[in-house]
Amino acid sequence: MTHTLYLLRHAKSSWADPALADRDRPLAPRGRRDAKRIAKHLAGLGIEPELVLCSPAERTRQTFELIRPALGASSKVKLEAKLYAASSDELLERIRAVPESVASVMLIGHNPGLQDLALLLAMGGPDRDQLEAKLSTAALATLTLQTTWRRLPEAGAVLAAYVVPKQLR
Repeated sequence: MTHTLYLLRHAKSSWADPALADRDRPLAPRGRRDAKRIAKHLAGLGIEPELVLCSPAERTRQTFELIRPALGASSKVKLEAKLYAASSDELLERIRAVPESVASVMLIGHNPGLQDLALLLAMGGPDRDQLEAKLSTAALATLTLQTTWRRLPEAGAVLAAYVVPKQLR
């Protein structure tokens, strides 16, 4: 069975209120626009992950709420505290715990862990250099795996697509 992993970095957050704790920062106006662009892209491609794993930070939850209508009604959603500020190793450990019956997962999280995870897993793909340079806010990396979640090794996926919001104007 082929598995698909979608890695979505939260959209651009606001720094307007310096008194807010990092996990409480909301999306900036640009972040809302970019999340809507990604949502339109997801809907256009019919991307409907079976499982969505989302950090509980305000900006990741707001990003999810803006893309949610594009994902269809069948996605199971889990907010998981351990995803906030998680390292690539912690994210990989979580992905390896996904049940084998789940064919597709979207992980909505933060840098640097998310970009590090994508680079750790992606053995190739035409957009790998762009991903290596930067995982922009609201960027979506699509990885395909030819193995089980549990046995997912480093360099065990192909970067099938990498999209940033400014490509979607």
